[in-house]
Amino acid sequence: MQNSMLRTALFVPGNRPERFAKALAAGADAVIVDFEDAVQEADKATARDNLAYFLAEHPHARVWVRVNCADHPLQVAELALCASLPGIVGILLPKAESAEQVRRAAETGKAVMPIIESALGLAALPAIAKAPGVGRLTYGGLDLSLDLGLHSASPGAERMLDQARFALLLQSRLAGLPAPLETVFAKLDEHEALTTFIGDAQAMGFAGMLCIHPAQVAVVHRALQPTARQLDWARRVLDGAQGNGAFQVDGQMVDAPVLQRARNLLAASAR
Repeated sequence: MQNSMLRTALFVPGNRPERFAKALAAGADAVIVDFEDAVQEADKATARDNLAYFLAEHPHARVWVRVNCADHPLQVAELALCASLPGIVGILLPKAESAEQVRRAAETGKAVMPIIESALGLAALPAIAKAPGVGRLTYGGLDLSLDLGLHSASPGAERMLDQARFALLLQSRLAGLPAPLETVFAKLDEHEALTTFIGDAQAMGFAGMLCIHPAQVAVVHRALQPTARQLDWARRVLDGAQGNGAFQVDGQMVDAPVLQRARNLLAASAR
């Protein structure tokens, strides 16, 4: 979970065990077996059994689990399962609203990714980000919009969600965490719109995003890859830095932040 090169985290429903292997083969940087929103109440206990059986049959598989929220009666059993299985490497904690909730999840020995989905979660974000065991932050755009009374997907709602994005980025930086993950993109067949969505998130400092379909993974990876033009610029910047004194590239004065940006681009390309 501490992997700083986390671009895609793909959800797969816990009540669809036939999809587990397919999700792991989709090329995502992480796979999240979902016990929460994707699973009806009557199937939640079965979802635990499904994952335990799958990991027993595939001992080298590594997944995360989105458990149910703190006040759900099954969360204790789900956390116990996470603690007992080495194939579970991290926990997504939905509707996180306090550092104490994070602490209970972290007692499993697995890294925790709190999902901020309410006003209470946003208010507690500084404490949540610094809670022991937190590996990274993310948020749930749909639930947060609902809790705040926003008109989801409207320009006004996006302006408000940008405030939440800034808070996640700021608190991640202050807590020494890797960059946060963007929320899901619900329009499955609109790959051009998805490319724009993740491009905007990258420009805002996000490392990647949560995915809800395997087809989104390759789109996100392509969008996050530096372009040939960016890499050419980065190489010319670093080549110029081998000389003495100040210099310009494409009319821009090169200083320490510009040099670091060039190094970051080349490093991202290499990864």
